[in-house]
Amino acid sequence: MTIITGHDEQGPIGCTCQSFYSVSTDPPLISFSVKKTSTTYPRIRQTGRFAVNVLSQAQQGVSNQFARKGADKWAGIRWGSTRAGNPVLEDTLMWLDCESWAEHDAGDHLIVLGRVIEISPATQPVREPFLYFQGRYRYLHPDQAP
Repeated sequence: MTIITGHDEQGPIGCTCQSFYSVSTDPPLISFSVKKTSTTYPRIRQTGRFAVNVLSQAQQGVSNQFARKGADKWAGIRWGSTRAGNPVLEDTLMWLDCESWAEHDAGDHLIVLGRVIEISPATQPVREPFLYFQGRYRYLHPDQAP
């Protein structure tokens, strides 16, 4: 799971996103998908930049909080900023700071491409990733063989 974040004149903005992946290494591009009905993404689009926060399995509550509409998504959330000014959440697996690259229509979603301009330091502690699959949260257990 990821949280897409940005910052505009109204303050920090963000939304939960379950579809995120690497697209290219040269140039460094990533992609995420967002519903066209999102009320958060238009504000992020206007800034021309965003951060991708990759959640750890300990952050289910954070994912739920950012998925809610009409609530204060930032209540009780600890965060810092990238050099470009995008919010990055504490205790994530990692984060990527991006400039908007392109946007493509995809049915009831938009496919957003971002050019990576900064990556979180490699000194962040290693944690287990937090996943969403078939309508449920999932966890990886590295000690269990397939």
